Amino acid sequence: MKEFLKKEFKPRIKARIRKNKQVINKKIDTFFDWIKGAELVELKECNTNEDPVRPELDNVFRRSYGRKIFGVKYLGEIHAVMCFAYTNEVPRNVNELDKFSHDAFLQSAQRDQNVGQIAIAYTVWSKKKGGGKLIVKEVFKKIKKSNHLNRLITLSPLTEMATKFHSKNGAKLLRVNENTQNFEYEVIKK
Repeated sequence: MKEFLKKEFKPRIKARIRKNKQVINKKIDTFFDWIKGAELVELKECNTNEDPVRPELDNVFRRSYGRKIFGVKYLGEIHAVMCFAYTNEVPRNVNELDKFSHDAFLQSAQRDQNVGQIAIAYTVWSKKKGGGKLIVKEVFKKIKKSNHLNRLITLSPLTEMATKFHSKNGAKLLRVNENTQNFEYEVIKK
């Protein structure tokens, strides 16, 4: 009897496992399908109330003096946002970010309009699973292709979540400041 049950149930269990594996893989594939069709776009504005890091910074700040807002767009909807300032120095806080990006912008008038040599990512958020990692990857590609940018550095909050996010995405801790921390993504030009 035991032998019969073993023979009868073993193939059923294996079949059930195979079927469940296929269903799970299909769900994972469709879950991340949006990533394949997403594109990086420059935005004129973003909903600053959605920004979990620096909601106090308005769109005028985010678009002044060479600062930019990028988004990951899929089917007409923005799923992740990252804001940048271009500088020639690494800021320790938002006031330095403002000053350094302003200086780099003014200096760019004498240098073919290339603003700054360092891209400072000062906020990032995602509305969809995988969006944060995707926007970092896409912006990183854009920086590697640029003629004037040679560093990608963050101005991140002092949170465990920010530390884990950047470390997991390949950034190295550059320094810890009073209220922020700087991570650097290594940019290797080809």
